This record gives sequence, structure tokens and C-alpha cells, in this order.
Amino acid sequence: MERLREKQGFICDMDGVIYHGNHILPGVKEFVEWLYKENKKFLFLTNGSGYSPKELQLRLKRMGLDVDESHFYTSALATAKFVSSQHPMATAYVIGEPGLFNALHDVGITINNVDPDYVIVGETNNYNYDSICKAVHHVFNGAKLIGTNTDLTAPTEAGIVPACRALLAPIEQATGVSAYYVGKPNPLMMRTGLQMLGVHSQDAAIIGDRMDTDIIAGIESGLDTVLVLTGVTTKENLHKYPYRPRLVLENVGEISC
Repeated sequence: MERLREKQGFICDMDGVIYHGNHILPGVKEFVEWLYKENKKFLFLTNGSGYSPKELQLRLKRMGLDVDESHFYTSALATAKFVSSQHPMATAYVIGEPGLFNALHDVGITINNVDPDYVIVGETNNYNYDSICKAVHHVFNGAKLIGTNTDLTAPTEAGIVPACRALLAPIEQATGVSAYYVGKPNPLMMRTGLQMLGVHSQDAAIIGDRMDTDIIAGIESGLDTVLVLTGVTTKENLHKYPYRPRLVLENVGEISC
């Protein structure tokens, strides 16, 4: 634990680590206070694509946490950055929430439902058979298929629900095309996070609730790895993975004790 507390930078997942639904998880307030008190550099790096950094900031503020907007980075922003770097001024058919649409708009990517260059899929509550059919049609016509993240499921107050990769599965199966996923554990997103923190990987730690995104991302990027048991991964299914986090904690509050 002392090795962890000496790190200069902290990359933290959000859903399942900081909150569930509209409720802050145990120990989070104490942990954030500790980050500020110790002058740590930190970034809330989320695979969620539905909200902008400003919306995430306001969401936490409603829960009693006041964190500057600069401490947030999403898979929507990472996806927009990637697509614009590959094909400036591209067009896209998008299945997702406003956070994804706004991120794409801000880098000059135009929404196109007729003959897009890309089909881009993120989490959304407005997912239906018609949108799947349109996406399949565009991919068959040559559109490149992009997913904002590889999460199959997400934790909510009501339980586990399907996430981005589950929504992409029918499109991949129908077309035979595998999507390119931008969010964690893709090193693109991790490198951007470290650049935003301004620290080297050996001086940073990642804290997450998922073995298949957060922990593998940390291992492959050279960060110290901390799994918290407040989200998807449980003690009982840790043994299923061929890799392990360095630390397993009940919640992030243990770091500030």
C-alpha cells in the first residue's frame, strides 16, 4: 500500500469505482480529499461514452464531490481523437448518447445516415432493431466499424446491464466484420491519460473494478494495478484470469486510511 501511496499520478475508472448510478460509493469522498491533500495528479478515465467531461463533473457535484472538469477523460473523446487522426473531416453513422455525438462534432466529424465513412457505436438507451439494420447496411457498403470501448457489461444500481461490446455483437455477427475498439484497454487511451497527467507509467497507478479492461490496461501500459471490489469483478471470479492486479481492495477509501 505504501508503494501505491507514493505514486505521483492516479488513473481511476468511474462506474463501479467512484459511483453506482446516482450514488457515491463508500470511501470515495475520503479518497478524493486525499488526492487533493497530497497534491496527486489524477484523472477519471472512463470507458463510458454517454457523457461529456462537463456533465460528469456536474454529476459528481450533485453527489457531493467537487472535482474540476480537467480531471475527466472519456472513451467518446478518445474515439473522436482517433477517428479524426485517421480521417480528418470524416462522416459517421452513430449509435450512442449526446456525449459521443458532441465529441465527434467538436473534432469536425459530421453525422451522415446515408453513406458514412464510419459506423461508430457507444452505449445508449436508444438501441433498436432499425439502428442495427442501418449499421449493418453501412458496413456492408464499406463503412469502417468502430466501438468506443470493449465493455460487455456495466454495473448499475439495478444490476449488471449490456454495454458497448454487447451492442456491437449483432452488427459484427451479421457483417462478419470485427470492430476496432478505442477505449480501455487500448494503449491509445492509456497513453493519452498519462500525457494528460504528465507522469511516466512507472510513477502512476490505475484503479478499476474490471479485470478485462482496467487491470489488463494497467499491466500492458506498465502502471501499478489496483482492483476494487465495488463493481463488476468479484473475489470469486478473480481466478478466471491469467493475470492479477498487484492490490485488491474493498473500495478506494482504503488508500486514504
